Amino acid sequence: MPATDSPAIIVARFLKANHYNDTLDAFLREAGLPPDAGSTERGDLTIEKILAEKKTFDISLAFEKVGVGNDRGWNAVTAPSRPYRVTTLPTSANLLHVSVGSFPDGNHEDARQLLLATTADRRLHVLAVEETFTLLKSLSHLQGSPILSCVLFGKINITTITSGMSGQVILYDHQEHKVLDERRDHSKYVVKVEVWEDGEGAWIATAGWDGKVFLYRIGEEIVGGLKLGPPVATITLATNPETVNFVKHPDHESPVLLVTRRDSTSLHYYSLPSPEEPSTSTQSVAPVAPAGPTELEHLGSQNLAPHSSAWIAFSPSSVAISPIDPALVAVATSAVPHMKLIIVRLLLPQVGSSSVAPTAPTTQAGQTRANLAVQDREDAAIQIHVSTMAPQTPYSTPMVVWRPDGSGVWVNGDDGVLRGLEAKTGKVVSTLKGGHEVGSKIRSIWCGMVGREEWVVSGGFDRRLVVWKPDKDTA
Repeated sequence: MPATDSPAIIVARFLKANHYNDTLDAFLREAGLPPDAGSTERGDLTIEKILAEKKTFDISLAFEKVGVGNDRGWNAVTAPSRPYRVTTLPTSANLLHVSVGSFPDGNHEDARQLLLATTADRRLHVLAVEETFTLLKSLSHLQGSPILSCVLFGKINITTITSGMSGQVILYDHQEHKVLDERRDHSKYVVKVEVWEDGEGAWIATAGWDGKVFLYRIGEEIVGGLKLGPPVATITLATNPETVNFVKHPDHESPVLLVTRRDSTSLHYYSLPSPEEPSTSTQSVAPVAPAGPTELEHLGSQNLAPHSSAWIAFSPSSVAISPIDPALVAVATSAVPHMKLIIVRLLLPQVGSSSVAPTAPTTQAGQTRANLAVQDREDAAIQIHVSTMAPQTPYSTPMVVWRPDGSGVWVNGDDGVLRGLEAKTGKVVSTLKGGHEVGSKIRSIWCGMVGREEWVVSGGFDRRLVVWKPDKDTA
């Protein structure tokens, strides 16, 4: 018996459902199908369902927004195109996180760069960014569960902040080979760690699948070593957070916390508390923790589907800030069967002002006009809204990263292919194949300058860590 979604079985279902008995008998004989072929059970694919999905897809295409601005186009000469598989990892396991981080090096004028990769066997691998990708260290004892997110932190020593599936957040000094601080404020997966460094220290935000976002404050100088300390603020969400980002407010240059969550098509903005926290103290011992972290003030939200009539069309799963315009972000969504990409200008509300205008109209007609004006403004902020054609399922991990020159973005997919989209038009102008196995899930990607070259780093469930570099002959 052929598969239940094969063309022959679908045709047989159509003939049987519409009582074309003579035609059905002849078709079954010529197709070599058994007499019971074409029986329809609940959930089986039919011609009617295929046509309905095709109509839905055509309607969604009509809502796509393609850019026509005068921004610079995709630079194919400097774009990565050749894959280099990293073979120096000591173990073979699914890749969960990849990135390249920089830290000051006293022996060189420029900052030194390191390649960070985490695998499902709970290891954190640190590699040198060179032709041979020398393995500097591979830590298996850092976390008691697989590491989902990792960032380089600090201005002196090589320090990382890692988060795991158990809810742990660990601050680790790689030069002293010791854990500086360990927190377990989350009860489930901590999927994202984000850092914002300023002149007085740093903010650290963590997002977990317990519906919580925690905010920590690390001072610039603390006697006795760096400490995360207890969280200074928190956000309690109705659904699990997808990602967190710090964005610069255009009015006063201070950071605002951007949060997205599952089953919400909006970007949510939160103001940060005053940096005068106990963690900035210069005492040698940690101060007594307060009774509990305060809730961050919700400044407002920005809907990425302002005129949609559907209840929930997608969730913003990954947000990347443009390297040349801090008010412009690229958003990878959870839309299925293919990822939708949105490039949108942030509409940050004023800090300290209420999200509801004090002179809001009291009549129903006035409220409707006010809501429509907000929706029109949110729609005008969307510059690109296109399908990337990157296949994904509800269990995928959509991710988007910008090219260093801001001319385009890279997105991952569940087919082993990386796709580059031009920021000016939203068109897919580059596909990176040959590095990962066909049909494999690419879970994490990173893009940036390594030395004078633009690199893309990707890791997937085919247990491959791949570095993509520009074609030297073309360059």
